[in-house]
Amino acid sequence: MCGIGGFFLRKPASISAWEQMFAELAARGPDARHLVGWNGNWHRDDQTPARALLHTRLSIRDLRPVADQPMANAAGDVWICFNGEVYGIDNDLGKLRNQGYRFLTTSDTEFILNAYLEWGLEGLISRLRGMFAVAILDLRVRRLYLLRDRMGLKPLVYSHDPDSGALIFASLVRAVLPLLDERRRELSTTGIDAYLAHRYIPSPGTLYRHIKRLENGHFLMYNIESGVLEKRRYWYPRTFGKDCGATLDEAIRLRMVSDRPLGIFLSGGMDSSVVAARLCAIQEERPRAFTAAFPGTPWDESDAAAAMAARLGLPFTAIPITINLADDFARLVHDLDEPFADPSAIPTWYLSRAAAREVAVVFSGDGGDELFAGYKRYARHLRSVYVPRATWLPLLAHWSSRGWRKSLLELSMTWDDAYALRFSGLTPNQRAWLQPDFSGTIHYWRLVDHSTDSPLKRILACDFDNYLPEYILRKADLCTMAHGLEMRCPLLDHKLYESVEALPDAQRFTLPAKEFLARHAPETRPILERPKRGFNPPLDQLLRRDLRDRFNGLGRSLENLTNGQLHAGRCDELTGRYLAGVRHLAEQMLQLIILDESLRQLRS
Repeated sequence: MCGIGGFFLRKPASISAWEQMFAELAARGPDARHLVGWNGNWHRDDQTPARALLHTRLSIRDLRPVADQPMANAAGDVWICFNGEVYGIDNDLGKLRNQGYRFLTTSDTEFILNAYLEWGLEGLISRLRGMFAVAILDLRVRRLYLLRDRMGLKPLVYSHDPDSGALIFASLVRAVLPLLDERRRELSTTGIDAYLAHRYIPSPGTLYRHIKRLENGHFLMYNIESGVLEKRRYWYPRTFGKDCGATLDEAIRLRMVSDRPLGIFLSGGMDSSVVAARLCAIQEERPRAFTAAFPGTPWDESDAAAAMAARLGLPFTAIPITINLADDFARLVHDLDEPFADPSAIPTWYLSRAAAREVAVVFSGDGGDELFAGYKRYARHLRSVYVPRATWLPLLAHWSSRGWRKSLLELSMTWDDAYALRFSGLTPNQRAWLQPDFSGTIHYWRLVDHSTDSPLKRILACDFDNYLPEYILRKADLCTMAHGLEMRCPLLDHKLYESVEALPDAQRFTLPAKEFLARHAPETRPILERPKRGFNPPLDQLLRRDLRDRFNGLGRSLENLTNGQLHAGRCDELTGRYLAGVRHLAEQMLQLIILDESLRQLRS
């Protein structure tokens, strides 16, 4: 697991610029850092390069320096930077050795490099199983390829100037900024509105007009001579009729490879408990289990997690989440890269910090709800699938009580648009009121045509394109990698996903949800009867206790930082309503405070 970056400019980059890129990527790769550079004539120049690949390494497989990156083939004309892990490569390794390839490491990086040399880009992609953001520079054909994994577990952002042909890419937005010309650091007005709508900025957008986020299952092809950039989608989910239980076990077994200690985030819920149970069934060695404890609160699942750990014989650590946002808020916002306002990111960040002191890799149960329709919002939204739309309802919604307002707004939209805002931040009316001179769209999700699917499969497909990669997995990646911790998600193995897609609906979508998982891991069956809990902190308490001072002058600050897009007086009016006791505005207040702190940091 690592941080990657690179730039292809028409003039040399300053040392301070690429050193700042390294600084932003440092937490993702604390064990080693390297730059390989070239001048404008493609002669090696690691001091004042115009073109370069950068890598910061978190050593997980083959800890020796020989496995550091950027890595090149023997001829030195093909280079790779890689962030992630790929699994199940043994068979193809044998084929490559039979073809005469020599391996100097046991790293998956060297496998990817040689697989590309032997089978080309298409052949390589078909053999990649896991999580990855990969940069391959092939000087033989004058191309740079940038790939992001199918599920979107690993991030990749980039900035391309079509006029000059310059390209900059990295794992983080903050790592791209140091190489951008001042004229291309313009904030995106739609990015700000998208954040207000969704609590994050959906791909391909970012906070900046000239920085884009590569979507999951896509790759970029860049001509290093002409500067032309093309984007292509390489993966469309298919059904794969292999036994789901066997594929789940295979996905877990393949992810056990590591030369560093393994652990697991065990929440007490179904998904992580199934991963833990099957992991214990596959191997004798017991990884350490970590859970976040919130003593005395309704969302504390540490007792349930401890009971499951005891049943499975897992060494168990309950980590009391003592949150002091007054001290940690600026660091947390920095580590989230862009404005990102999921309240559960707060305990996830603290849990990751504690776990990283003991292990370098953790398993998680992310993906189970999206695979087997486990969220309550699915059933709620399905109830409205055949309700006719009424475009006049927003007028009534403006004057309705809070409980009715969101429902009335949803009834005025298409069914798909309404789903995109079901897990939203500020409503369209609130956004329009806070931004009186800006006219945005209803939402910023990518809606793919799934008209032939059932309504449930339509919203699941929507989540796989949006909510899962850009909200759930972005949070997981940023919070863990901020502390040099690698997270592995076997439920998001793409072959498991394709085998689940092949299940009959009666087996996949059950009441209670995830009956399939309980059959495969009987130890977890009692969890089916327990109500599902969230992972959110006591947000209202934290805002009023730890972040109270940040409300002072918030409106004026946001108006200045957004170049007038947000209206100072209206922001302060919303803040005043919250401080006067309208507690249901807590999540919207978190959005505004995070936006303010993030913009302050990025402008400095």
